[in-house]
Amino acid sequence: MFNSALWFSNFPPEWAVFFLSMIPITELRAAVPIGITVYDLPVWKTWVFAVMGNLAPTIVLLLVMPYVHDWVIKQKFLGGILQKKLQDAENKFSGNYAKYGAIALVVFVGIPLPLTGAWTGSLAAFIFRIPFKKAFPLIFLGICMSATLVTLITQFGKGAIGWFL
Repeated sequence: MFNSALWFSNFPPEWAVFFLSMIPITELRAAVPIGITVYDLPVWKTWVFAVMGNLAPTIVLLLVMPYVHDWVIKQKFLGGILQKKLQDAENKFSGNYAKYGAIALVVFVGIPLPLTGAWTGSLAAFIFRIPFKKAFPLIFLGICMSATLVTLITQFGKGAIGWFL
């Protein structure tokens, strides 16, 4: 049975939220509700640990992906395929998309939907060659936006359930 709240049950609640936020499947979309409802952490503390946990892999991904890319490009089979796909994505991105890239990255990371978030946003920043100094603050803003939305939804859900019971 899939119960991500139990993965880090032996950790202090703050660190459990931090580590849950690092996982690409859960990110902070699961960590915030778990921190607030399962671990009974204060909202502000849950928000801070979730944001910091979600930010940690972003730093690593943005710094390491260029090196992984260079290594994969040198591989005979994967190198050509990857190079073609990245070139296609970059060509599609140029033009009108380039104008709205910064806003799009923040919104893409900030809207808490499946397959969006810091992990995918970091990959998008790499694919579209957004430098670390520009990508990191944009992804950070998106993470803060997502954490705030998930926190508000969680609080509203708790209030609505309490009202009905």
